[in-house]
Amino acid sequence: MIDRQRAEFLRSCRRRLRPSDLGLPEGVRKRVEGLRREEVAAHSGVSVTWYTWLEQGRAMRVSDDVLERLCRSLRLSKDERFYLFSLVQHRPPTIAGFAHDGEAPEVARMIHGLTIPAIAMNLRWDVFAWNRMNSLIFRDYDRLPPDRRNLMEILFTQPSYYQDPQQLEDMARRLLAQLRVDYSKSGDDPRFESFIRRLDAASPLFRRIWRTPEINVRSYGPHCFTHARYGPLAFESTSYVPDGFPNVRVIICTPTDQATWETMSALNTTLEQSPT
Repeated sequence: MIDRQRAEFLRSCRRRLRPSDLGLPEGVRKRVEGLRREEVAAHSGVSVTWYTWLEQGRAMRVSDDVLERLCRSLRLSKDERFYLFSLVQHRPPTIAGFAHDGEAPEVARMIHGLTIPAIAMNLRWDVFAWNRMNSLIFRDYDRLPPDRRNLMEILFTQPSYYQDPQQLEDMARRLLAQLRVDYSKSGDDPRFESFIRRLDAASPLFRRIWRTPEINVRSYGPHCFTHARYGPLAFESTSYVPDGFPNVRVIICTPTDQATWETMSALNTTLEQSPT
């Protein structure tokens, strides 16, 4: 099969560049629009024949390393890089670094606009945005130093909401199944490796479950507990990856019974009447 979408995309990316964009001499160029195939191939460290086949849309296997070099040669944006990997490998690229560690204002504004508990975090589960309802029901991250706002570490080293051992076990398995997926997206980030080692040393429960093969790309589940001030509460947590922020995860807790909805309603009325 010929992938015409890939062929058209690569040609358009090549034709919008000049040799000077890659530090190459312009030379004599007759009827040549943009870069030549051989210029892209040489700059990417592949043969002209190989690149020609790729641009023609032929079915072929391409490694991550080669695709990354092509992305750099063609000066692709983050969105274009994502698109090229999807075209060639039918999957997103490995996420490089954590560009949105506390730098996703659009996501933060959405979180603050919700009337039920919600947070936003990166793939390491470092929380960087939360709303007032989350501060009232779960925890106020403003009271924690920035380097202590990791939700996974809090849940495994301070499991105060879980009095039932089986409930704690179920929560741990559900969350670690999702963490494995996030870990697989992180590449070789040394901070993620350090984070895993800290949890492994601090929590026997983490250490035991992390070594199991469970995987779950849909992180959701019940969250029932007795709040010290508001009594029994029942939520269902769901998580989302916002468009344009592949290394950000939003967690929203939705009430699952009438009593919890009534508590949320009363608290929101109180918040509306109090200063921000």
